[in-house]
Amino acid sequence: MTNDGIANHLDVRVKDETGAMLGIMRAAQAKELADERRLDLVMITPNAQPPVCQIMDYGKYRFDATKKAKDAQKNQKKTDIKEIRLSMTIDSGDLNTKAKQANKFLSDGDKVKVSIRMRGRQQARPQIGVDIMYSFYETVKEIATIDRKPSVDGRSIVMMLVPIVNK
Repeated sequence: MTNDGIANHLDVRVKDETGAMLGIMRAAQAKELADERRLDLVMITPNAQPPVCQIMDYGKYRFDATKKAKDAQKNQKKTDIKEIRLSMTIDSGDLNTKAKQANKFLSDGDKVKVSIRMRGRQQARPQIGVDIMYSFYETVKEIATIDRKPSVDGRSIVMMLVPIVNK
């Protein structure tokens, strides 16, 4: 084995730096060819018969790959989950104010988690909280859809809203 993991007696299919096929040759001969061009011999497909190697500048290849990955990550939109807390005794004016805030979050492309924390005797009537959740949804339904319906979980009621995607 050579220092880069390719056996000298092994036959390999070789591609040059432009991607043109040079044919099948011994690994030692391919390594000499790469050294003459001051490039690296990189095994691309080790499981093929014979294995495929390419003559390339490996440092430049890695640099381009990381740059491409960073650019792809930069173009992705990260969606956050914003939370709106309501109460069981919320008035319509306060509900509209919270709905305006949720509209702002949804128009920015974020998900909105709407929650109600039940206190004391409110826990005996969770249906009132679920009704408040649906009335809140009615105020934002032009730009949102329900991702997770209101569900009672112990002392809290939770609903997830996602923005409507325009296609």
